[in-house]
Amino acid sequence: MDDTTPGSHSSRLVVIGGDAAGMSAASQARRLKGPGELEIVAFERGHYASYSACGIPYWVGGEVTGPEELIARTPEEHRARGIDLRMRTEVTEIDVAGQRVRARDVESGAESWTPYDHLVIATGARPIRPDMPGADASGVHGVQTLDDGRALLDTLARARGRRAVVVGAGYIGVEMAEALINRGYEVTVVNRGREPMSTLDPDMGRLVHRAMEGLGIRMVNDTEVTEVRTDAEGHVRAVVTPDAEYPADVVVLGIGVRPETSLARAAGLPLGEHGGLLTDRAMRVRGHENVWAGGDCVEVLDLVSGRERYIALGTHANKHGQVIGTNVGGDYATFPGVVGTAVSKVCDLEIARTGLREKDAHRAGLRFVTATIESTSRAGYYPDASPMTVKMLAERRTGRLLGVQIVGREGAGKRVDIAAVALTAGMTVDQMTALDLGYAPPFSPVWDPVLVAARKAAKAVRDS
Repeated sequence: MDDTTPGSHSSRLVVIGGDAAGMSAASQARRLKGPGELEIVAFERGHYASYSACGIPYWVGGEVTGPEELIARTPEEHRARGIDLRMRTEVTEIDVAGQRVRARDVESGAESWTPYDHLVIATGARPIRPDMPGADASGVHGVQTLDDGRALLDTLARARGRRAVVVGAGYIGVEMAEALINRGYEVTVVNRGREPMSTLDPDMGRLVHRAMEGLGIRMVNDTEVTEVRTDAEGHVRAVVTPDAEYPADVVVLGIGVRPETSLARAAGLPLGEHGGLLTDRAMRVRGHENVWAGGDCVEVLDLVSGRERYIALGTHANKHGQVIGTNVGGDYATFPGVVGTAVSKVCDLEIARTGLREKDAHRAGLRFVTATIESTSRAGYYPDASPMTVKMLAERRTGRLLGVQIVGREGAGKRVDIAAVALTAGMTVDQMTALDLGYAPPFSPVWDPVLVAARKAAKAVRDS
């Protein structure tokens, strides 16, 4: 069965994926071109579209009451704006030469081909599932979509006990550990790294480790899960490592995600070393004039190292969609790249980073110095001033800022934005020391912690 051809419409845009990048692209293209100029068809295999995946841990943890609060725009709202959004419909094949996609209705199994003039691939990412016995057992959950969040909550509601094991200690892992603590579970985090949060250097990850244990979370580092054991009914009962067995009524996979590019790979589209689609600055897939890609399925330019990297973040996905929709709509926009800024929390501990870690700088062939300082979120004499640790990397001789990591309590995390702006501007740490930041005792010491770190880094550069 074939879908109707564009007919009287001058062109048709087909979007694969109904979340941040895909629907941002569709919405922006619609703002620029009306239905008489551009027909827009979008396919989404799940039950939800245009939602905040970043909010799922807070829904699971109870801070958000339901999935409706995480939805930015419903399918009905998209359709009212002239976007033909087809839910529970999965694209199974891209025919680049024929400029068409094959889609299957998830409920009925019916298939059809839809031709396109422009194609947007916004297939997102998939949770990494370790290749081991029991990885697909009942009670083992990845958390990437609202459907995943619903499935996890259903398991928590049926669980016979209150023991949870989180596999992995990256952003997803620590956020899900918090969510499960908030649900009253005994939480064990099994992590193959030396310290949690591999996005930080180990010395900063150690601070996170200590804080998580202080919150009652059992941390098991430097080991891998080799098996998930199940009971007679096939439900998870324990997680096994080479040295121990940890009882579990639910297991959450927080190992990370990979770009979901199986469709793109089968279609022969170019992929990078991390498995993500490669695009130009306009978010056009390299070598394909009318195929675009954005969101968690693409690799992006790191402005600090000059290399391609893979970062799955909703902030980037929405920007990619805006760029794609602008270009498809006949205007012009580019996505310049990223500096790798991210912020998270586990209970009252805030964790932030931007730019390069030490191993990233080594990999890029950069010589650098480091500076680590301890300070407080407010003037030391002001009530509720909380401690924070700031680590800064700067290039030797030039003093160019390379990266910043921050671990602390309330008021620590968003300070990373100062460093993100400085990185984007290519500032040196010496230049940063003169930044005119806002000051009052309730908000910071007279020397903001980021500037204290910059002063120490600037001295290290001079001494080197």
